[in-house]
Amino acid sequence: MSTPLHLHEDRLFPADPAVRQIARRLYAEVRDLPILSPHGHTDPQWFAGNAPFGNATELLLAPDHYLFRMLYSQGVDLNELGVPSRRGPSNANPREAWRKFAANFYLFNGTPSWLWLNYVFAKVFDLKVRLEPSTADHYFDVIGEKLATDAFRPRALFERFNIEVLATTESPVDTLDHHHKIQSSGWKGRVITAYRPDAVIDPEHEQFKDALQRFAEITGEDVYSWKGYLSAHRKRRADFAKAGATSTDHGHPTAATADLSPVEAQRLFEKVTSGKFTPTDAELFRAAMLVEMAKMSEEDGLVMQIHPGAFRNHNRWLFETFGRDKGADIPEKTEYVQALRPLLDRFGNSKTLSIILFTLDETVYSRELAPLAGHYPALKLGPSWWFHDSPEGMLRFREYTTETAGFYNTVGFNDDTRAFLSIPARHDLARRIDCVYLSRLVAEHRIDEDAAAQVARDLAYRLPKQAYKL
Repeated sequence: MSTPLHLHEDRLFPADPAVRQIARRLYAEVRDLPILSPHGHTDPQWFAGNAPFGNATELLLAPDHYLFRMLYSQGVDLNELGVPSRRGPSNANPREAWRKFAANFYLFNGTPSWLWLNYVFAKVFDLKVRLEPSTADHYFDVIGEKLATDAFRPRALFERFNIEVLATTESPVDTLDHHHKIQSSGWKGRVITAYRPDAVIDPEHEQFKDALQRFAEITGEDVYSWKGYLSAHRKRRADFAKAGATSTDHGHPTAATADLSPVEAQRLFEKVTSGKFTPTDAELFRAAMLVEMAKMSEEDGLVMQIHPGAFRNHNRWLFETFGRDKGADIPEKTEYVQALRPLLDRFGNSKTLSIILFTLDETVYSRELAPLAGHYPALKLGPSWWFHDSPEGMLRFREYTTETAGFYNTVGFNDDTRAFLSIPARHDLARRIDCVYLSRLVAEHRIDEDAAAQVARDLAYRLPKQAYKL
């Protein structure tokens, strides 16, 4: 007999009845606010073509590194889960892959993925029983049947989820054709892009050489000269802004920044484009380019997002076999006070430039990030990110940063996901946790409830809208 699937209305709320009542009232203020998703990685082709999603495996399992990294850690072969490799699409049977997932779903007990997925199962697909081996086929069939209907096409789900803005992320060598198609379609949904130039900024990126050549082709600039290279960035940033972009996105290994003279920058550029550079040269070039990108953001108004601190593709074999973003990016210790000083010396006092900083290193929340954001007008803190966008991670973020940076030097929540159907689940979780934190402050008489309600609304809606210029 199958076990019923039930999402408790008080999930994540405090066990103390009095504090729980406060959390309930605060949550009622934000539960139905529109979703702003200004930093994410969904596929714009979904919204351009509006074709039906295929099946449960293709939509929910194969693209989600949160899921298959856990399964891989327990010895499950990614080939069995429908995950594409460098050789091409997986030849796994989607139903069999889903059965494998269902047989291992218990691995997610207590994790954020358990919360997100059960929200999707119950709220989006109206499933009434838990996912387990005996219900795997039932899930696969019900989800497949619903995905074949117009109500589950990408644009219909976008509207159903009450998404006001959704940002995808593209590289400088993307044609942006999908975004152009969305803009010319007459559909009212707002799907925008974000400028992610890592492939043409990081000399150690495996695509750097080919991406630079394509960068030249798509811009018509001599990107092998320093002047032409910077001009190509400006051209592409303008193209992205026309496609709706309000931000840039920089995923560097460290937070290092460097303010070089034009002569120093040109010499360094010639070295990295020649292919005869050291790891130290590559790090310095990435650091210098963060300052160059900030200069351009002052010119064109694009918000600058920096998220360092990930050792990318730690599992070499997995990277060589399956490529990037397969669950093997690991947090690293990251220093910010000295690393950011060249950038902040130049731009930290600006009242027009907006720099949003993320981290995977929780140890720097209270020691470095909150004091920096609590001082510099240009700097804001992005939310708990990736490994820490969990109930406990979100609470730790608020506990470690609020006393120094307050709420208003942060930017609310963003979901940073490829898993489109999990977006409302993730925002619901973030809103609940912010209300939990605020309810504690109210119960301890550290903030009045009406002020807490205003903060909750701001965190859920006004702050991301303001920070990302939406």
